[in-house]
Amino acid sequence: MTAHTPRSLTQRVRNRIEAGDMDRLADEAMKAVVANKGYWGAGWEHLLDELRGLPDPGRLSFAHAFTARFHALAEDADARPNALALLGMVAPDASEALLAEARRQELDRLGHRATFWHASRFYVLAEAELNSGRPLPPPVIAVFRRSAMDTYCGDDMLAMARRLTDPVLNVGEAWAERAMADADGHDDRQALLRYALTATASKPTPKWDEGAHEVVDALGADRVRTAVLGWLALVGRPRTIELERQTYEPDVNNAFDAYNANALRGLAWLLSLLPPRPEAARALGALVETSLRKTAGIGPRSPKVANAGVIALSRVDSESALAELARLATRVTYKNTAKLIDTALTARATALGLTREEIEEIAVPAYGLTEVGSAEHRLGDAAALVGVQGGRAVLGWRNATGRAVKSVPAAVRTAHADELKELKASVKDIDKMLTAQSERLDRQFLARRTWEYDAWRERYLDHPLVGTLARRLLWTVDGTSVGFADGELRTLADTPVTRGTTVELWHPVGKETAEVVAWRDWLERHQVTQPFKQAHREVYLLTDAERATGTYSNRFAAHIVRQHQFNSLAAIRGWRNKLRLCVDDSAPPATRELPEWGLRAEYWIEGDGHAYGEDTTESGSYLRLRTDQVRFYPLDAPENLAPCYGGEYTMWLRDGRDPVDPLPLTAIPPLVLSEVLRDVDLFVGVASVGNDPTWQDGGPDGRFREYWTSYGFGELNQSAETRRALLQRLVPRLAIAEQCTLEGRFLHVRGERHTYKIHLGSGNILRSPHDQYLCIVPKSATGGTDGNRTAQTGYLPYEGDRMLAVILSKAMLLAKDTEITDPTILSQL
Repeated sequence: MTAHTPRSLTQRVRNRIEAGDMDRLADEAMKAVVANKGYWGAGWEHLLDELRGLPDPGRLSFAHAFTARFHALAEDADARPNALALLGMVAPDASEALLAEARRQELDRLGHRATFWHASRFYVLAEAELNSGRPLPPPVIAVFRRSAMDTYCGDDMLAMARRLTDPVLNVGEAWAERAMADADGHDDRQALLRYALTATASKPTPKWDEGAHEVVDALGADRVRTAVLGWLALVGRPRTIELERQTYEPDVNNAFDAYNANALRGLAWLLSLLPPRPEAARALGALVETSLRKTAGIGPRSPKVANAGVIALSRVDSESALAELARLATRVTYKNTAKLIDTALTARATALGLTREEIEEIAVPAYGLTEVGSAEHRLGDAAALVGVQGGRAVLGWRNATGRAVKSVPAAVRTAHADELKELKASVKDIDKMLTAQSERLDRQFLARRTWEYDAWRERYLDHPLVGTLARRLLWTVDGTSVGFADGELRTLADTPVTRGTTVELWHPVGKETAEVVAWRDWLERHQVTQPFKQAHREVYLLTDAERATGTYSNRFAAHIVRQHQFNSLAAIRGWRNKLRLCVDDSAPPATRELPEWGLRAEYWIEGDGHAYGEDTTESGSYLRLRTDQVRFYPLDAPENLAPCYGGEYTMWLRDGRDPVDPLPLTAIPPLVLSEVLRDVDLFVGVASVGNDPTWQDGGPDGRFREYWTSYGFGELNQSAETRRALLQRLVPRLAIAEQCTLEGRFLHVRGERHTYKIHLGSGNILRSPHDQYLCIVPKSATGGTDGNRTAQTGYLPYEGDRMLAVILSKAMLLAKDTEITDPTILSQL
């Protein structure tokens, strides 16, 4: 319909009114309903004014004629709610008499939508329903409330939303429905929820806190804590009422209800006003992480709820709250929330006269551990044994006679239920903190950190929790390399080192090969499994090709990587990246800022393909990226930008700034170059489509077949070479050692049916004869396979190499190929 149509339609309507022809007038009105698609605004108001101006008998006659045409519409016609809205605006009394049931049906349908645009005038239907004395269904109230939160919402919509005060929260979320059920019949809990909804600002004000204290005093701090913790435990559960989602629309069913989100923010702030408890800090930390989980088409579910959790933790003066902030600092990558966490930790550090790094170190609690990695808790006559094994906490038991038992003693379950619950929660806390601290330590190589010896022993080596990691790493004490074994720091010659002045984290860059190999032998001799690669860490030295290119490295260019996996890995490793959408937009490269070195590393990437649905998600983000150069710039250099769909990067020059050239690779410190390239190798090694065994067909239209083959069976990268070196020592110890040989890029495994070649980079398999491809998909992140066999490898020198576990698991499976029962694998043998 053209821009002039409403005006010409209005004239035709006037002509029908003057002629008294209500049937043809109804025809014209129905045409308008279909044409305006429910947006009664601008020129359409003139049409509505003409119809409203009909005398009462004329309006009634029009209503009957229009109703007859309404009944001719299909049951699922988009025009039905628009027609109901028009009749409600023109002849509300007649609408109630003629189409009340149809109105209720459309309102019920409306209850399955996330929001609607205010110009569609659904509030007319709601007003008619309320004026008839019938309440709106709770799902419909939820839709109105969410829609009224739109920035461009009309006054009529806002007025309608203000009338809808019951139920207190929106239905559809498990936590909200539990909260309303708990508050049913309890005025004090109703008041608690209603006050939580007033948390509409970004942070609590003194006035808000004053009102919150009154609500808490009326209910009691313990009752408030118990209720709120029970509700927060349900946040993020699947919706109880599924909402309609159109193709390419955001995944509204995994997002937070925007109206209820204000209440969550208020509940988080309320918790921060109560006497501190570990379970409250734990719940707030979980709320932050749950709120930041990504949802298709939306991004983080609810940054404002995550920020509220951080603000609440920052207002609690307790060890457990500080520990949660320190843990979140290693996990949160969403920029605004990460900035809030950094601000909170910096403020706490300043108050204590510490550096930002030091506050993270002292923030790690012992979680009840009395020795490094162990504790015993008496619960009646039984003993609970908490221990750290590798990167996990385990809980064991001894009964009243001192005998080890596998399950919780019955007396503990009945007489010490609360202590048992807290103990199990602490074990989970230890697991989370071990992961966070391992990742923090792995980032310390580029932090240029040194420690005073006594402080280092207290915060690292002898700390009950961090010590379980620090004692499995190598350190440099006053220039002497040391590891921890048999209760002491020891040199390569096992000479004890009992004192020192300055401590640094050991790194293989700049070390002689003989020293690196000697430390690997030392770790094996003492059966030390490192929490991540250190002695076996890949070292990336400058190549002749990179010296020739001068300012960039092509070592990891021309790869095809899964975008969302790449993005997650980059965030974990401290890189900043923007998801590429298949739109006309620009984005900077994946970037890691290195303020300690005054440098910025960049990995240039671009979206791959242009077909929506095939090369993108439903929300339009690219499924895959193409990779290009790695470059280094001064930290304060202007930002580079390139079109998301591909094209040349150019420097964005603002405020008259001059362009800045990339730095020569020869000027980059070897440690920085090695660690940055190691990150990029990780991104490619994990996210490349080449290591996906299901991509044998080359993906969409087979266009990646050549890349998949070259990557999946080609030359080994640095991490795969490290894996090969380890397998040379490991394979002879396996139960299937006589069936295995290492040749070039492959682990050869001799089975009963065939001989197999497992690529040491991708884990892809070729079988005899004629190197036929064999597809075996890893069953889980732990490295199992669909053949229901896992590798029993004994000692490993480091944790975290999933591909190593996959390769060993496949080798174990194929060595006994006559015992395979999986039909998918058997069909290929």
